[in-house]
Amino acid sequence: MANDELVKPENCDSSFRQDHFTGIRHNYELFPSHDYTSGFEQLLDINLQIGVSSYQENEVWNHFQEHKVMAIQDSRINHNNDETNQAFGLDGNQNDDFLSFPDDDDSGTSEIDKSTVVEAKGASQKQESQEISDDLELGVSHSMDFSRKPEKAPPSPQCWSIPGAGPEHEMAVGMEFSDVNACRRALRNAAISLRFEMHTIKSDKTRFTAKCMGEGCPWRIHCAKLPNVPTFTIRTIHGSHTCGGISHLGHQQASVQWVAEVVAEKLKENPHFKPKEILEEIHRVHGIALSYKQAWRGKERIMATLHGSFEEEYRLLPQYCDEIRRTNPGSIAVVHADPTDERFQQLFICFRASISGFLNACRPLIALDKTLLKSKYPGTLLLATGFDGDGAVLPLAFAIVNEENDSNWHQFLSELRKVLEANSESMPKLTILSTREKSIADGVESNFPTATHGFCVHYLTERFQREFQNSTLVNLLWEAAHSLTVLEFTSKMNKIEQISPKAFLWIQDYSPSLWASPYFEGTRYGHLTANVVTQSLNNWIEDASGLPIIQMMECIHRHLMNLFKERREKSSQWSDVLVPSAERQLLAAIEQSRVHRVYRANEAEFEVMTLEANVVVDIENRTCLCGRWQIYGLPCSHAVAALLSCKEDVYVYTEKCFTVENYRRTYADTVEPVSDEVVWKEKDSERDDGIRTPRVIRVAPRRRRVRAEDRGRVKRVVHCSLCNQTGHFRTTCTAAPM
Repeated sequence: MANDELVKPENCDSSFRQDHFTGIRHNYELFPSHDYTSGFEQLLDINLQIGVSSYQENEVWNHFQEHKVMAIQDSRINHNNDETNQAFGLDGNQNDDFLSFPDDDDSGTSEIDKSTVVEAKGASQKQESQEISDDLELGVSHSMDFSRKPEKAPPSPQCWSIPGAGPEHEMAVGMEFSDVNACRRALRNAAISLRFEMHTIKSDKTRFTAKCMGEGCPWRIHCAKLPNVPTFTIRTIHGSHTCGGISHLGHQQASVQWVAEVVAEKLKENPHFKPKEILEEIHRVHGIALSYKQAWRGKERIMATLHGSFEEEYRLLPQYCDEIRRTNPGSIAVVHADPTDERFQQLFICFRASISGFLNACRPLIALDKTLLKSKYPGTLLLATGFDGDGAVLPLAFAIVNEENDSNWHQFLSELRKVLEANSESMPKLTILSTREKSIADGVESNFPTATHGFCVHYLTERFQREFQNSTLVNLLWEAAHSLTVLEFTSKMNKIEQISPKAFLWIQDYSPSLWASPYFEGTRYGHLTANVVTQSLNNWIEDASGLPIIQMMECIHRHLMNLFKERREKSSQWSDVLVPSAERQLLAAIEQSRVHRVYRANEAEFEVMTLEANVVVDIENRTCLCGRWQIYGLPCSHAVAALLSCKEDVYVYTEKCFTVENYRRTYADTVEPVSDEVVWKEKDSERDDGIRTPRVIRVAPRRRRVRAEDRGRVKRVVHCSLCNQTGHFRTTCTAAPM
């Protein structure tokens, strides 16, 4: 046992002497040829008792020194004797710190105990006694190892080795740790690996003592701080485990902090490592079943370490908004809080590059969508998007709100209206698509009274499917929504009525002017849905969800920067007049027009005869009886035939938003990054207008309505996949064999 201070025998504490007496006792058992008297055994036992007087203690110590010298001299003689060495399995070149012995008892324990043998150093036998005495005073111990272990050896409390756990979990007297926390971590990890639980007896800045929680188990460990340094060392390990370990799947030492440390590397690689996956990983690797809450809190703790505090980022929102406005002039970034308690309500951000691209070159069509954010402080992301000439989503404005309600939707749409008015001479005639929930409908009516507000057909068909559970009816509803003419729409609705009159009556509650193309008053260019999050921006939300609010917004910000850059570079290589999707449609229409016969009625109107029907085309008003030209904004095959017949350029009769020139204008501006967080945090550290975290709103679980046909039905019996018993799952199993 290593000790940095000189300790005189008469002043040694009982714990120090106990270690050396323990070592002598092991020497005695290792060398049965020595004729130790029973009186010496009694002296050892007396010295180990608690409450021995100082006088008795000194007498025992002096007597012990004499026998100690004799024991080590005999061991030296045996060590120098080759035949004796061979008999005892000694290897004179070994310098290991411990002696390892197999566990020969039948108790079923898996621990392998090691014992230490104290050997004095010296060059001369004449000075051997004095050197041994000096070694005892300094507390220096050297050990020998056995290449062949004796038939029966007593377990030693001086070393604690974990079978199969690897050298990183091996504990021995004298082992050092950088500080008390490192010591606690090492003991905790070893206890989990060995499958026994510890109870902390003492834990402070200078010492740590713990014992096994197994009933009647004598195992105990004591660690202490070395003088003048933060280093901790293991002083004593008493006894061996007799408890056989724990039988349940939980573990006392498997704390939230332990969970955080175990999954830290995986969370660095994949921040979206779910709590359920954490539970499965810990059960697979460590054989421990934890609760979902422990896994969630462990992930939250390590994420806070990696990404910063959630609370701190709410406080810094005003500074973050200032930084966005500074780096992206003309952008809007504002945070709203409850005036009574300064708790967060909404963060609204709209970059000037998005708004200028939308107003100058995009279709006057806006989709409103939302998605829930899973985080320590749950909220909702409100999103307004436009559509570029190639049909891709162009994010316009984002808002993170504490909850979705009438007030937050009204505030979001009010900010969006201000941005559009500030960047255009006159508000364009907008078409807005959404789920038309009451909070959204009221907000649109208040802020965009002249806009045409239509239903998201995806939302409508989802409700239709939940109500009737019939895929044929759902497909017919989609076809009715995409119909180009009133006649086609009526045909699809009649089919729905024939299959299910109840479904036909259900859909009548929603006016076709809100969702069906032939009746819709606005211009949707073929877009029927507003669920842009699930269609186009799902990866953005997955990457951002769960992060602190500023990092969440910065994740979306970086995606937007890359989107503008990639589309700007992609469009620079186009050489056609129209964007690729529009160019393909127009070329297909030109090809189809070759078989049409055209008759001109006047300067603007034409009759076009096809194999299916005859249609009238008005090139001045850009309409066709088939309905495709006015709905999609591109000349249909009938219109192309009429235009080519009078030598008109078909590209002139396409909407400007489909041209490559306008597409490049959409992404001409750049979205600039904000400076490093450390810079603006230090610059505005004296501000006192920080935002407090939002109230966490707990939604009461919905009570499942019991249907009449379910009454009296026998519930399904669950089985555990580990113990094959009923009434519980494997994650809550307490009787499964280890």
